[in-house]
Amino acid sequence: MTKKGSDAASRPDDENPEWTPEEMRSARPALEVLSEVFGAGAAEGVRRGRGRPAKAVKKVSQTLRLDADVVEYYRQSDNGWQTRINQVLRDHMPVLHK
Repeated sequence: MTKKGSDAASRPDDENPEWTPEEMRSARPALEVLSEVFGAGAAEGVRRGRGRPAKAVKKVSQTLRLDADVVEYYRQSDNGWQTRINQVLRDHMPVLHK
């Protein structure tokens, strides 16, 4: 394990000096600075909400009882096994005619 003082990336240098307490007190949020420099539209363009963006088509959490051998087969087939089961079910849905 490297001590903080001996890690070159943690030491200030001429191009990246350590901030003074006064600089820390006068720091402003990046979105505020972007609004001033590039306009409100630019700041809104980079702003994002908390968490993952909502999908247009949401999935439903559903309990489904399946045979153990079926689940084991798909689990052993690699990551994404639940998505593959979803696709198999979708492929076997009846086509609805109007």
